[in-house]
Amino acid sequence: MPAAVLAAVQQVPFTSPLLDWHALAPEVILTATLVVVLLVDLFTDEHSKWLASSLTGIGMLAAAVPLLTLAVDGSPRSMFDGAYVVDDFALVMKGVFLLAGYVTVLLSTNYIAEGDYWEGEYYVLLASSLLGMTVMASARDLITIFLALELLSIPAYLLAGWRKRELTGNEAGLKYYLMGVFASAVMLYGMSLIFGGTGSTVLAVIGDRLDGSFGESPVAALGIVFVLVGFGFKVSAVPFHNWAPDTYEGAPTPITAFLSVASKAAGFVALLELIFVAFYGRDDVYGPLMWVLAALTMTVGNLIALRQTNIVRLFAYSSVAQAGFILAPLALAGHGADVADDAIRAVVTYLVIYTAMNLGAFAVILAVSRKTRSGEISSWGGLFEYAPGLTVAMTIFLFALAGIPPLGGWFAKFGVFKAVLGAGGASASLLAVVVAVNSVIALYYYAGVARVMWFEPVPDEDRTPIRLPVAIGVALVITVAVTVVTGILPGTAGRFGDVATDLFAAVTTTTGR
Repeated sequence: MPAAVLAAVQQVPFTSPLLDWHALAPEVILTATLVVVLLVDLFTDEHSKWLASSLTGIGMLAAAVPLLTLAVDGSPRSMFDGAYVVDDFALVMKGVFLLAGYVTVLLSTNYIAEGDYWEGEYYVLLASSLLGMTVMASARDLITIFLALELLSIPAYLLAGWRKRELTGNEAGLKYYLMGVFASAVMLYGMSLIFGGTGSTVLAVIGDRLDGSFGESPVAALGIVFVLVGFGFKVSAVPFHNWAPDTYEGAPTPITAFLSVASKAAGFVALLELIFVAFYGRDDVYGPLMWVLAALTMTVGNLIALRQTNIVRLFAYSSVAQAGFILAPLALAGHGADVADDAIRAVVTYLVIYTAMNLGAFAVILAVSRKTRSGEISSWGGLFEYAPGLTVAMTIFLFALAGIPPLGGWFAKFGVFKAVLGAGGASASLLAVVVAVNSVIALYYYAGVARVMWFEPVPDEDRTPIRLPVAIGVALVITVAVTVVTGILPGTAGRFGDVATDLFAAVTTTTGR
């Protein structure tokens, strides 16, 4: 290096970035957890592999403790010039991710041990994916969002193909990987267009500069569409949903539950951050796109679910349809600050309740499949005769997903209707009609599964009671409690949605938008 250049470099003051270790505590604990699990798996014999699941679960519970202390503190924390923010929105979504991760560990405990699925590596990948999701909740920068997406996605690709001795497992992993890489490429190209026009990767700065001349250019519109389409894959929105049914069917059942809830929620978190912080002023671009995606996703998902005979594939298409319901408020979020607050509140509340409903349903699927060894809905005939507790629990989850009071799902769908109709206008009214019609369609196939459990005869006359592992029993208690309590006391879930609106409030306060 030339002496002049070296002297110039030496004169530049070096300052390390200011780190708020309290704000970063959940991520630090999760990182320490996956390192400890990796080391324990490396230095223990086969008889001690059960430690991996226990340590992973304890680590996830420990990571939730700083969320409580940060919530009590109440003040938002910002690092790296606004690229990483820990506010109430981030805390709520990190809590959702940790709950989903812990329930997934409970579902995995017996499943992975009995299947000889290399327990240590499984839990390391699970914790790594969860770490990416917690980072996503605080990301306010395109680079941070992309890194978080890859950190949560790459372990998920491997987990989806975990049953690598089976053709369905290989298909699940390969299809998820190929579609995921394609979506990431599209999203990354869109981000490059946005960065090229605004000169920044920080979402708040992008939002300001999109209000200028570049925001009116076709390049800006193209960048916005490409970025949102990339995350449309993550939430399995139609027509980017083709990977979901085969991946859900071929992946281990606990991972199917994890992908259908936590991974989907991470995609919605990114969409919320992008729309309400960076792209809010261009509702003429994202509004029609979200409207079409929402209507197509809920309609196609529900109509195909009607024809399913396999319980996992039914829930795969149900998950697609549920994504459509969650997308609906985003289509009209640009109609004013009050509508934007209602949209954030509706999406976050829906994600909180949906996490419990869907995880609980997959817990029952896992328990029943241990006995029936079949994924066909017909094999659930007469379930009430030999597993009344599981039948009641599954009925609760089915009717909650359909939005029937007094279970939690009714409040989630009420929030969606409120946000959509609150925008006013013909497009809002039409979208509300689409939501209402699809709610009825969804009730039909959810009730069809309930009818088989309660009224159909046992197909093989085998009425041997199902022995429920303790871990699955704990998961069911948690998910049933959340589903019932949020329906009877909707303010418990609504509170999470209320505090999450600071994602938008902070931006409007600082920018005047």
